[in-house]
Amino acid sequence: MTNSFADFLVRLHARDDAAARELFERFARQLIALARRKFAPGLQHKVDPEDVVQSAYKSFFGRYGAGNLDVGNWDGLWGLLTLITVRKCAERVAYHRAACRDAAREVSAPAGEGRAPGLEALGREPTPLEAAVLSETVEQLLASLDEDERPIVELSLQGYTTREISQQLGRAERTVRLLRECVRKRLERMQRDVS
Repeated sequence: MTNSFADFLVRLHARDDAAARELFERFARQLIALARRKFAPGLQHKVDPEDVVQSAYKSFFGRYGAGNLDVGNWDGLWGLLTLITVRKCAERVAYHRAACRDAAREVSAPAGEGRAPGLEALGREPTPLEAAVLSETVEQLLASLDEDERPIVELSLQGYTTREISQQLGRAERTVRLLRECVRKRLERMQRDVS
């Protein structure tokens, strides 16, 4: 193991953001390309390769942080991330090929028929104004929380489930669920006040 890789692992284990970013930037593009190749054309509109890679990194960081993974060099790390990504791809394919949602059974509506007006807008990126409003709303929400509530909301915004948040923070699932519900209601009130 080279000294630079050993130093990198020490920083990664210490949850150094720069080390995590370095790991992401080093392999993300290749992992996304790998994930993209794993989906047949019939599934490509259902699965975002970037989401799969995000999930793979989340699994890696969770297992590595818990001390459940051992890597000896950059090649070993690449191999591990590749394996996790390929397994995530297989899980998504299995999910979308289950009998009740098999993509092969889908039939596309002819162009212009059977589509509700405005549905195309649901899949678009937010406008700069919408992104700014969202960012401001999140900032206001986080500022209104106390120190016990903030980590729960931050982890929620990162996509963690109630159970995962409960385990990470050592809080009861019921407490996490209730706080998330209170925050949801607070956001609805904020939205009504703005409207």
